[in-house]
Amino acid sequence: MNKEIQIDGRMISENAPAYIIAEMSANHLMSFDRAKEIIYRLKDTGADAVKLQTYTADTITIDCDNEEFQLHGGLWDGETLYTLYQKAYTPWEWQKELMEYANSLGLACFSSPFDLTAVDFMEEIGMPAYKVASYEINDIPMIRKIAATGKPVIISTGTAHLEDMERALQTCKQEGNENVILLKCTSAYPCPYEDMNLRTIPLMESTFDCMAGLSDHTLGSEVALGGIALGAKVIEKHVTIKRSDGGPDGAFSMEMEEFADMVRQIRNLEKALGKATFELTAKQEDARNGTRSLYVVKDMEAGEEFTAENVRSIRPGRGMHTMHYEEILGKKAVKALKKGTPLSWNVVKP
Repeated sequence: MNKEIQIDGRMISENAPAYIIAEMSANHLMSFDRAKEIIYRLKDTGADAVKLQTYTADTITIDCDNEEFQLHGGLWDGETLYTLYQKAYTPWEWQKELMEYANSLGLACFSSPFDLTAVDFMEEIGMPAYKVASYEINDIPMIRKIAATGKPVIISTGTAHLEDMERALQTCKQEGNENVILLKCTSAYPCPYEDMNLRTIPLMESTFDCMAGLSDHTLGSEVALGGIALGAKVIEKHVTIKRSDGGPDGAFSMEMEEFADMVRQIRNLEKALGKATFELTAKQEDARNGTRSLYVVKDMEAGEEFTAENVRSIRPGRGMHTMHYEEILGKKAVKALKKGTPLSWNVVKP
């Protein structure tokens, strides 16, 4: 899989800052103006992209109240799949304008399709990338159609067994598309911290020789930061204006101030992670001047022996290295030395 992928001019790579996606999902609450306001507020958060979802209740499921179509427990208790998606979908007629609006504010905009017609639609309006949602990782015909576009494909793995990931990646490869990123994800809303298993991120990367990231449904920013520390190159989080505004996904979404703070923390953490090296920075090299070294600590006459009484290892580090301490003892000074003189070989008789 490719280790450099570009979305709307922004490079995602092992050496680039993490690509941060703000998932709008259903948090527009069926208001086009609110959808635009979410995008407008994202422009100053440090997000790289806003993500939509492209489905209708009829393209993602059917209107049926059989037991297997009913939701029990959690945020959506009492709903059927159909009634939930009727409330949660993003009208397709909004999406081109929302994408163009995001682009005008410096944000990329793409979507998760949920059937073949959604892929056709996303191609018609020119979205630059595709996100495959966790529950769609087994929709091989759709993944094949997405991969055939040649555009970047980001795949969440929240419901995937190992063989599901292998099959999805193989399908992309068969279509000649290796611009694929896998996201560690746990499909729980919100997700308990103990279910995240973030150490899977580097395992995914090494197992599939691809870039890996994190689609995070936990509350707060700790898990996203942990993902960055473990090598995630993409972070995806749901965003809303205020959780108290409600909506199907509001309870586990970040408010704008929280999202901006998470991005700030991520960028600081990336700086701190730096590179794996034993080399010192310029500041560290300068700080070495404050380390211990050998100094004359009592006035000495010419010819006087160096002893534990007149030579010690002290700060700062301008004198002889302390490894020579035993070697110096018993030798004689070539000249008179004042207390506070850094020891050097040129004041020591051979």
